[in-house]
This record gives sequence, structure tokens and C-alpha cells, in this order.
Amino acid sequence: MTRVLEVEGLSARYGHVEALRLVDLHVDDGELVAVLGPNGAGKSTLMRALLGLVPTEGRVRFCGADVPRRNPVAAAACGLVLVPEGRGIFGPMTVAENLELGAYLLKRDRMEFARRHERVLALFPRLKERLLQIAGSLSGGEQQMLAIGRALMAEPKILLLDEPSLGLAPRVTEEILEKLGELNHNGLPIILVEQKAPLALKLARRAYLMSVGCIAAEIDPRTVKSHDELARFYLG
Repeated sequence: MTRVLEVEGLSARYGHVEALRLVDLHVDDGELVAVLGPNGAGKSTLMRALLGLVPTEGRVRFCGADVPRRNPVAAAACGLVLVPEGRGIFGPMTVAENLELGAYLLKRDRMEFARRHERVLALFPRLKERLLQIAGSLSGGEQQMLAIGRALMAEPKILLLDEPSLGLAPRVTEEILEKLGELNHNGLPIILVEQKAPLALKLARRAYLMSVGCIAAEIDPRTVKSHDELARFYLG
């Protein structure tokens, strides 16, 4: 398989606090890779570090080229797109305006914009019904759909999702993850950060377990049959 993303020795600090330490991981073309771990394990910092949102040491290569350091716009232009924890939508703006902002790199290519827009609304029909609605008035699940839809408007070559199930009801979570599985089935590589390990492992081809800023283990989801087995990987 073609290797889409390669991370070697990635470290990051917040002041004197080391949040990531010598992280190595990779994602192959068409893979959905889960990153699991408790609060404080460094999962969100890892996502931010991949896009250059925090100062880092080490190497991140995407589609064979080094990702520019401290340049999130360049990373997004390369196709590395993040749906952040907490969704990060623009609450006072409409659904339509949020989606349009996701395609800001398109400039004035209206035909391409229309193609992407139609694809997003086909994936999330509920957004089509609410295009003129203020985004902040949407339900939590609808806001998450909007955050993912906005990211898809950037035409990602790999999609990074940070805790997409956070604060959502189980039924809505299943719906969101089903859509992510559909995107991956259609060829989009995905890195899925999740605390809810059983949900992520249902979709993932491989998983990395993080603990205290490090990769504690790389596992095949098919080998994990229970929470006890998952805990065994953390404990070594």
C-alpha cells in the first residue's frame, strides 16, 4: 500500500511541559486508523502537531513531502484537514456560510464549489434542510455533521477527527461513525481520535494506543475482544 502519512520522532511542548514524546506512526492509503487513550494522553496535541498548530520537533511527511512547520494553511492546502474537538463551528453564521468557509482555498471556482457542496449535502441531508439556519442553534449532532461537512469542503486527502462523539447521544454517535465509515469505504484515509474505544475499533484497520504523550502500543482491532484485553496493551 502507498503510505499517505509518515510521522517520525514527533515531539511537542507547551512551555516546559512535554505533551508529545518521540511519536512514530503512519497511515496507508485508504486506511482508517484510530488513536485511543484517556484524557491527557496527548491525542489532541498529536492532531494539532500534525497540522503545525504547535511547535514541534521530528518529521511529518504527507504524500511524500514534508509538511510545512507552523503553517496550518499550507498543511490544509496539501490536503491535511482537521475536525477539531468541540467542532469549532462559527455559531453566529448560517450553515451555508460555515460550509462556504470550508472551501476558502477554492477562490472563485464556483463549479468545483457546487460539486463539493452537493456531495456534502448528499452525505448529510439534514444540513440541506438547515442551510439558512444559524449554526449555533443546531443540535450537537447536527453541529458535528456541519464540522465534518465543512472539512470535506476543503477536499481533504486525509481527514483528522478529534473526538467526534464527544457529548453526543449513542444513536447520534452511531450515525456519525457510519458516515465516517462510508467516507473511508470510498477511499478517504482517516485518523480517528476517540475515547470510546469500542466504537473506534469497529471502524479501524489499525489502532495506536497513547499514554502520557507516547505511543504505548499499535494493535490490530480484530485481536481486541474486551476492555480487559485493551487494558492489557496499555500495561504491556
